[in-house]
Amino acid sequence: MTAETITSRHNALLTHLRKLAASRAYRDECGEYLGDGVKLLDEALRWNAPLKTVAVSEGAALPPLPAGVRAVRLSEELMRAVSPAETPQGALFTARLTRAPLPERLDGTRYLVLDGVQDPGNVGTILRTADAFDCAGVFLVNACADLYNPKTVRATMGAIFRQRVWSCTAETLADLLRRSGVPLYGAALRGDTVPLGAVALSRAAVAIGSEGRGLSETLLALCDRTFRIPMSARCESLNAATAAGVVLWEMYQGE
Repeated sequence: MTAETITSRHNALLTHLRKLAASRAYRDECGEYLGDGVKLLDEALRWNAPLKTVAVSEGAALPPLPAGVRAVRLSEELMRAVSPAETPQGALFTARLTRAPLPERLDGTRYLVLDGVQDPGNVGTILRTADAFDCAGVFLVNACADLYNPKTVRATMGAIFRQRVWSCTAETLADLLRRSGVPLYGAALRGDTVPLGAVALSRAAVAIGSEGRGLSETLLALCDRTFRIPMSARCESLNAATAAGVVLWEMYQGE
């Protein structure tokens, strides 16, 4: 496949890539998002992500692309100018942005709820971990980081192309869980809090809050029960991604 060569940093495509990297509103308006890195591109191709444009650095190999995907080559200088990464990895791509509609009922066994987790790296890492432990789906509530932020996309290491993710309000989530017969357990301290190992996780949704604030009062009120992760008394809490990893592993082991 031949690729067109772009030499001007004022090219319309490069402006488009920079805006995709910088603005959630622009991504939503265009229905498109940006990914970076050769490995992530390989994952996108492997899992049939709806690619629109692929840009590679001069001298880098261009992989076989589906029909209709625009292919371009950029100098190292231009790649640095448009890449959202501090150290560009030789490839950028754009793909059609898709937001999965909420199902009428949940038919899986393990679900994760992220409540106000605003760090893109944490959200992406959690999605990667959820994918590793066969989580049936992840819910984003209360202003979590944008799923399609380039930092989120990069941190998923390709899980974004496989893992089911939904964004909704806490109330909508509660209705869906109730209809589906799935209890909601929260990582928080409350009068009914028990150690994680004492919670029945064979079929459940587990809520993780932000590291700074924990679960919101709204979501906490919806939890059927709360739990704590046993840890050293000298430690107050875990990073949200680490806490989610512990919980997901516990759920996976209890299968």
